[in-house]
Amino acid sequence: MKANQTVLKEFILVGFSSYPHVRTFLFVLFFGLYLLTLTGNLAILGLTWADRSLHTPMYLFLRALSFSETCYTLTIIPKMLADLLTEKRSISVPGCGLQMCFFLGLGGTHCIILTLMGYDRFLDICHPLRYPLLMTNVVCGHLVVSAWAGGFLISVTETALIFGGSFCTPNLIHHFFCHMRAVVRLSCLDSDLTELLVTMISVSGLTGTFLLIVTTYVFILSTVFRIPSAEGKQKAFSTCASHLTVVIVHFGFAAIVYLKPEGSGGDDTLIAVPYTVITPFLSPLIFSLRNRDMKNAFRKLLAKRSFWNT
Repeated sequence: MKANQTVLKEFILVGFSSYPHVRTFLFVLFFGLYLLTLTGNLAILGLTWADRSLHTPMYLFLRALSFSETCYTLTIIPKMLADLLTEKRSISVPGCGLQMCFFLGLGGTHCIILTLMGYDRFLDICHPLRYPLLMTNVVCGHLVVSAWAGGFLISVTETALIFGGSFCTPNLIHHFFCHMRAVVRLSCLDSDLTELLVTMISVSGLTGTFLLIVTTYVFILSTVFRIPSAEGKQKAFSTCASHLTVVIVHFGFAAIVYLKPEGSGGDDTLIAVPYTVITPFLSPLIFSLRNRDMKNAFRKLLAKRSFWNT
């Protein structure tokens, strides 16, 4: 037990206060990236809903991914932007718990949906004849619901472990949002044990989903290399390129955040920026620019608009 135990009503998010001379620049940069992220995800949601040719499991998963990513950014970026413009960067203890719960839950959901997208590509390429029976829109919907349930089951467990006790002063969170490692260190109980537990849960979830994706791509590659024609191989690879790129970006940045050894140095606030700001920005960009069906759907939508305007 820590000696300076008290009943805290709020935390202070230290955030980017160590960089006062660049806070205005960071606000403009992050605000611009956030607007582009929202635009990209809303465009994917709109196109996959409006174009009936995209009402397939592959694009239903993509729509679910874009929706979860939109909610994910909403949990932290608006608050971060507001804190960049003010000196009072406080958040209530219940508000911090809610932010952490939604951040972890949506992050977990995101990882599971990426895994399901890999499974969808595995069925389509490795079992093309059985694919229409194995992966229907109804099955896809059930899997997405399971992804949300799994993600929030983990997040509720971790949040309950962290907020189950009281917190000690100083009430300074050395981050720009309620990151679990930064918050758990303020616990009056054995914070080392709690931090180990929640870190193990997060790392297990992260590595587990990543290994499942790697496994699906091992089977996909083994199948693709057996395709005799170069055109067939190219077509198979093209359906996986966007997903594989996003997986590398997402899990690569996540590994930097969650697998960084304790006491290895570096500013945790800056280290988290690629995972929380850059990755959500790149994801819709990759799925839009590297996907022929999405580009065709966008062209058809523009053609319809020009037709009605003439």
